[in-house]
Amino acid sequence: FFLNDTATTEYYTEQIVGSVRCVQETGNRLVITPLTDRCYRTLCGAMDLNYGGAPEGPAGTGKTETVKDLAKALARQCVVFNCSDGLDYLAMEKFFKGLASSGAWSSFDEFNRIDLEVLSVIAQQILTIQLAVASKVNDFDFYGVIIKLKPTCNVFITMNPGYAGRSELPDNLKALFRSVAMMVPNYGLIAEIRLFSFGFDDARNLSRKIVTTYKLCSEQLSSQDHYDYGMRAVNSVLVAAGRNLFYNCLLYTSPSPRDRQKSRMPSSA
Repeated sequence: FFLNDTATTEYYTEQIVGSVRCVQETGNRLVITPLTDRCYRTLCGAMDLNYGGAPEGPAGTGKTETVKDLAKALARQCVVFNCSDGLDYLAMEKFFKGLASSGAWSSFDEFNRIDLEVLSVIAQQILTIQLAVASKVNDFDFYGVIIKLKPTCNVFITMNPGYAGRSELPDNLKALFRSVAMMVPNYGLIAEIRLFSFGFDDARNLSRKIVTTYKLCSEQLSSQDHYDYGMRAVNSVLVAAGRNLFYNCLLYTSPSPRDRQKSRMPSSA
């Protein structure tokens, strides 16, 4: 809602305020499950306390998509950055300069793939930005460069703990984020709502069949590296079903060439 020409979003007890001139809806929105709701509350609480958010969990649980959807709901630009062990602190310093001056959000995927030595320096860079936002200054000194500051900027990180090649975050970096555990989502609820949004009448039974099929495949088929029965595979089936229904509706509702030709013929007096 709007209060004193300012767009205000309230999520439970947290309040996030920012000037918004125009909000244009693009793309699809996430299905709000209890897991998504809990992640939203944790991230909004972290932003209210001037911290970043750190969703962590297995692949395919919607960590990055949840951050992107929350940014869309709050009319924030969200830049997703895939991290690797080749990043150094100089590249991250340039990234944070643009982030602080533009007021955008950043979501660093696989953040714990960065080397431990670089993570310690990144913690100081993020801390500098968070202290500047807490001080409510218009510009600040970021490693020898005076840059403009937009207080809407924020940093989010996603992690897959326990995987090979992942580093343990240093303590000074953990203190800058509020973590939220992302477990396996409710496939049945997501499939049901997605099918309803596509226009299927019997979405509940169809979603139950889809989830049961993938569950049996994951339990009874042999384990292969190219087999994927997670949420990404379920979502691809749902999108294909919705596209097929859309094209079938166009096929049966659009006039035939003969009907179009008759409509162009002048009527006899």
